[in-house]
Amino acid sequence: MALDSATQVTADSDGRVELRDHSAIADSPHYNPDLAPVPLERRTWSTYNFFALWMGMAHNIPSYTLAASLVALGMDWVQAFLTITLGNLIVLVPMLLNSHAGTKYGIPFPVFARAFYGVRGANLVALLRAFIACAWFGIQTWVGGKALHVIVGRLAGDGWVNAPVVLGQVWTLWLCFLAFWVVQMLIIWRGMEAIRRFENWTAPLVSVGFLVLLGYVAVKAGGFGPILSEPSKLGWGADFWKVFFPSLMGMIAFWSTLSLNMPDFTRFGGSQRKQVVGQILGLPTTMSFIAIVAILTTSGAMALYGEAIWDPAELASRFDSTAVVLVALVALVLATVSANLAANVVSPSYDFSNAFPKKITFAVGGLITGVIGIVIQPWRLISDPGIYIFAWLGFYGGLLASVAGVFVAGYWVLNKTRLELPDLYLAGRGAYWFTAGWNWRAVVATLVGSVLAVGGAYNGPFPADGLIPFLKPLYDYNWVVGLVGGMLVYLALAPRRENA
Repeated sequence: MALDSATQVTADSDGRVELRDHSAIADSPHYNPDLAPVPLERRTWSTYNFFALWMGMAHNIPSYTLAASLVALGMDWVQAFLTITLGNLIVLVPMLLNSHAGTKYGIPFPVFARAFYGVRGANLVALLRAFIACAWFGIQTWVGGKALHVIVGRLAGDGWVNAPVVLGQVWTLWLCFLAFWVVQMLIIWRGMEAIRRFENWTAPLVSVGFLVLLGYVAVKAGGFGPILSEPSKLGWGADFWKVFFPSLMGMIAFWSTLSLNMPDFTRFGGSQRKQVVGQILGLPTTMSFIAIVAILTTSGAMALYGEAIWDPAELASRFDSTAVVLVALVALVLATVSANLAANVVSPSYDFSNAFPKKITFAVGGLITGVIGIVIQPWRLISDPGIYIFAWLGFYGGLLASVAGVFVAGYWVLNKTRLELPDLYLAGRGAYWFTAGWNWRAVVATLVGSVLAVGGAYNGPFPADGLIPFLKPLYDYNWVVGLVGGMLVYLALAPRRENA
């Protein structure tokens, strides 16, 4: 290993960098142990760890509903499967590009963002990502609570299912929601290592519930023939393409959050090869698997019940066999806890800690995430497949894409993957202090990219003609527009002589 005595930075043969001596930055208001670069001896995640992480994150009820909702919108199984698979292959590209910095420098997403937005300005994008994760945490907790409610209802009887209604739902459902919330908070309070162990343990089991659902529906429907023959309501003409492009953007947006904050996990990577191979094996394969299972199951529900039931808990509640319901939903509940911890708690925990490093630890950040996840009323976001895909996923996907564009332009094009590691933590000086801790160029690029991407948002909660009518045609391609817009504007504004 080579040692730079001036900065106390060492680099190993794989190109990974660590900061041996933290004394020069430990007193900075922008430093705490959770945000500090991970030493090489603690970067132990293997290819399997990353594969298991993705299996745990992808195999969950919202992933299922994502695929099932496409059938509910009128696609047949082939159209829905192609849409999801293409979306995951596209989003894998920026995900791997941003993952590189986490493995190389051992830093989480909000610290990585400091290189482009400034040491203070990074809070802008970190908190944007955090609040979206809070909403997702709430959604996952709500659907997990619903599955738990069905499980207990099968054992406790009608008195549980038909309990008195409070605030629009039976009080027993609220109780399951709260219990599900508490269990997740207890795990996150124990830190990242507890999450890694939980992911490794649940990863091989999370497929069981979905396969049980599919098997039961296929048997009841008389095999896969009736399922595969369910026709598309859209055809392959203009009606299909009107739904396809916004749906594709929604599929990309589903994991666009992780395309930004994967450094939160890859900072523990044993090598670049291990994280890259683990993610390539993990994301497209696991999402394609859950997609085909969800699509076939929902198509089977169409054949059986005459409607596309896109909520697996609701579908399971119609089954006659209590044993099938219990096995399927217990596995789904475990899967949802696994996914929620990794995808929706780790990132905001770091992001809130980044905003107040000396006051908010990783565990406290997780608790804040849980509280906001309830306040945001997730049961409203997931109540309708049209709002779920076109309004919720599409809108925030466009916002985050502009941030991803800045990251890719800054790290790969301008910096050539070189960062000044100690400077990421310094206050009042260093390469990433810019102007009072803010890089206005990155902020402008993000704003322009975001306006181009989502300024034309229409339908659902938005005006029929779009928020900004002349931008309406761009909204159906929001993620691509945001990514390209943020990247090009940042490259145009940032002088080549700057670090970011």
